Amino acid sequence: MYGSVKPVSTPDDLRLHWARPAADWNEAAPVGNGRLGAMVFGGVETARIQLNDSTLWSGTPEGPAQALDAVRAAGAGPERLAEIRAAVTAGDHPRAEALVMSFEGDYTQEFLPFADLTMRLEAAEPGSFTGRTLNLDNGVVEEEIRYGARTLRRQTWADRPAGALCVEIAVTDGQVDLALDLASPLRELHRETGESGILIGVAVPVDGAPLHEEDMAQPLRYADESTSEGPERAGYDPYAALAVRVDTDGDVTARDGGWAVRGMTRALITVASSTAGADFWSRTHTPGQDGRTRAGHRAHAATRAELALALGAEQLMTEHQRDLRALLGATSLRVGQRGSGTFDVERDLLSGADDALAATVMFQLGRYLLASASRAGAGPPANLQGIWNAELRPPWSSNYTVNINTEMNYWAAEVTGLGDCHLPLFDLLDRAAENGAPVARELYAARGWVTHHNTDMWGWSLPVGRQHGNPSWAFWLMGGAWLVQHGWDRYDFTRDADFLRERGWPLLSGQAAFCLDWLVEGDDGQLDTLPATSPENLFRSAAGTPASLTRSTTMDMGLIRALFERCLAAADVLGIDDPLCTEIRAALPRLRTPAVTEGGWLQEWATDLPEVDPAHRHMSQLVTVYPLGQIDPDTTPELAAAARTVLDRRGPGAMGWSWAWKIALRARLGDGDIARDLFLEAVRPLSYDPAEHAPVDGSRWGGLLPNLFSSHPPFQIDGNLGFTAALAELVVQSHGETITLLPALPARWPAGQARGLRCRGGLETDLDWQDGTLTSVTVRRISGDGTSPVRLRHGDALVSVRIAAGQEIVLDGKLAPAC
Repeated sequence: MYGSVKPVSTPDDLRLHWARPAADWNEAAPVGNGRLGAMVFGGVETARIQLNDSTLWSGTPEGPAQALDAVRAAGAGPERLAEIRAAVTAGDHPRAEALVMSFEGDYTQEFLPFADLTMRLEAAEPGSFTGRTLNLDNGVVEEEIRYGARTLRRQTWADRPAGALCVEIAVTDGQVDLALDLASPLRELHRETGESGILIGVAVPVDGAPLHEEDMAQPLRYADESTSEGPERAGYDPYAALAVRVDTDGDVTARDGGWAVRGMTRALITVASSTAGADFWSRTHTPGQDGRTRAGHRAHAATRAELALALGAEQLMTEHQRDLRALLGATSLRVGQRGSGTFDVERDLLSGADDALAATVMFQLGRYLLASASRAGAGPPANLQGIWNAELRPPWSSNYTVNINTEMNYWAAEVTGLGDCHLPLFDLLDRAAENGAPVARELYAARGWVTHHNTDMWGWSLPVGRQHGNPSWAFWLMGGAWLVQHGWDRYDFTRDADFLRERGWPLLSGQAAFCLDWLVEGDDGQLDTLPATSPENLFRSAAGTPASLTRSTTMDMGLIRALFERCLAAADVLGIDDPLCTEIRAALPRLRTPAVTEGGWLQEWATDLPEVDPAHRHMSQLVTVYPLGQIDPDTTPELAAAARTVLDRRGPGAMGWSWAWKIALRARLGDGDIARDLFLEAVRPLSYDPAEHAPVDGSRWGGLLPNLFSSHPPFQIDGNLGFTAALAELVVQSHGETITLLPALPARWPAGQARGLRCRGGLETDLDWQDGTLTSVTVRRISGDGTSPVRLRHGDALVSVRIAAGQEIVLDGKLAPAC
């Protein structure tokens, strides 16, 4: 029943190879099923698999409400807001910033590591390791170890259908011994070992302070309770269980908390979890009511692991591949001639020898990481590190930073055929809206809901900063206004009116209600956000000192304009007659429009203020270019030129996510060759120790880690995911009313092909290019209105066609019907 799995790769697959086991976490290979994430180190005598669960966070569901009570008690609220507005208007920046501090809660909670599964192999002779291979098309890590005439093959994958991590070991022409150990950096409360495997239960901290809060006497705090089984907490009980189950043909012993087998030729290992956080996330637990008991969590984890084990390796692998290949096979991009095969990461990619190959690999790697970290119904969306973290105090808590990073995680979702992976983001927004409604009401006397620059699994909506965070990053109220653009994008690509009605409209309209109430009338009759910041930049005040608070930043206005326009469009699609739309129509003409500085670049603030850092890593005013599409070389050429000047001033370099945004911006502006130069910088190997975290000012550049994770450093997954979106923009763009083919193709990438890139309007494109020009394009309609004209452009050629639902058209490089 548990026979060895047959080879799983095909000649068309794209595989990454490392010749050695991982020496540290930054060399390990990631697998994930949206809930369980694992970093596979590989090895001969000892092999480590570091485990995460996307629902394992410090904190409790009550945390956001308790924090709101605390900031209200500290004096934050509408009355103090009026004082802040008066101080900003008077130019008293020190007073305004001091008053804003009272609105800052403590911090969001932390995404935590779960456990390490250690495998120790023993044989009569030394083993020879032939390397690790990660298949980016089926999500399987393969290893091979040779002991003379014997060969051991190990495959590791995170199985979405079974909800388990799976490890299959097969030995040919002999036997080996295997020992397993399971250990957690969290507080272990329970351990069971037996012939079937190992199970642990752990306490989860009820509070976790971010690494940058250095004065915390107790940065990780557990509930006041015994470390034994003890009485369980009423309401939410911060507890988690992890079960390892094994089927093998050897002689099994279990003692001293560990598990071992002698003389085996095969083993199938399955790992599954159960957490209180998952019950909260799936809404099977309500704060204040009893959730699943600790014994219930242990039984649930064990049952899930046992059910997976009972399927056997063959069926597990078959169903896993059917699931993941269907998702990852929907879209591809090949730059140059090499689009499949096995490539040595150090020799073929990090060497910089073939940047076309690097583009091909980084495009698919980003898709693979998003598909591994974010799946509908599995758990929370991808955080700052996706679902992979080994540190109890990860940088920035490995949370959701929503002034760019979380949005960037999902830029590629729709355009690269990963719409299923987009859905967990809306689950997070639902929670942020629930918690953000009382914040909007009590702090700002506003309708709707608000989220600032950080959130977490619990839906934190307050500013963070512990009353000492600089307002340039802590006090920014447009997190929700940016995130809900994803709701419209989801509809725009899919034309799924049911999604728009049930998920998109409530989020969009709730955020629009807040923004309507947040806006105030200026002396000139226009509407302002007051106070306003431009994340995370500072300007010089009239006194020459750095300051953060002003009115109506370009980013604020761009986000609100897009929000209002998309609300009206959504209402029109859904046939909704809402009084909110009347308010929006009245407000739209009074929003401030983008301006150009005396120096010729797009203004960041409502007035032409000098930047403290002209080379700042954020390009906040350029949200109007990408992703919002409000500024475009064809429709707004003067503003597009001013946006290009901003990028020229900002310069190259910084960290992964900043590079990714710059590449996408250059793509929208048609600067393909500069985009390639930026990409070449971004995919260089990091030149120093990744444990040395670079300063946030971007003065020390990031780069790729040995496992191709993008780093600041530290590792942040937004760079990897952002590269995928940016590369897609170089090849196909569909903002506005036109699908533009090869809008920013770098001259040094003269040949390639794309398959299955999605376009707004429910469309999908395949295209080929050679010698820098389009040779063929196929456009098919997968949803939407087949009677609506589809405009296609390549160079000077522009055509308009109609494509019925389920039909396609094939055109040549001049956009004429192909023979």
